[in-house]
Amino acid sequence: MALNVKKGDNVLVIAGKDKGKTGKVLVAMPADNSVVVAGVNIIAKHKKPRNANDKGGIIKREGKINASNVMIVCPVCGKATRISHKTVDGNKIRECKKCGANLDSATTKKATTKTTEKKVETKAAKTATKATETTTTTAEKKTATKSTATKSTATAKKTATTSKATAEKTTTTKKSTTKKVESK
Repeated sequence: MALNVKKGDNVLVIAGKDKGKTGKVLVAMPADNSVVVAGVNIIAKHKKPRNANDKGGIIKREGKINASNVMIVCPVCGKATRISHKTVDGNKIRECKKCGANLDSATTKKATTKTTEKKVETKAAKTATKATETTTTTAEKKTATKSTATKSTATAKKTATTSKATAEKTTTTKKSTTKKVESK
């Protein structure tokens, strides 16, 4: 049996304990006529540890729900809608019953516009950080180098005293082993 929902569709739950919740379809199972929706029908699975490295416990995850209990949310009109199927240029497409929008291409167009918006935002953030880095004064840089120099000399002193202490310990252990040999 074919499903009207596909992986990646945004759906609204219309029946069951999670009625009214929306989420993205993670898995569509046409053989079972069921879907797995993100954040809906949370179940607790008890997992037994199978070896020493494996951790057991109670794992919460999404369970499957019947596909008849969900409706697709149209990305154009934003309402839960039924679907009609049409053939355009030899390809079968899904269409919104309320506004007539193509559900297969609308999701891809919306996703590409979101990714381009994110790219623009990240570029703007990068240029802003570069501008703030260039405005730092040389006095701040000198202060930073002085503080790192004092920190490095302090760590050098600590390592020198630590190495002396370890050298003394090794010599004492050698003496004690030779004494044990002489006593035998």
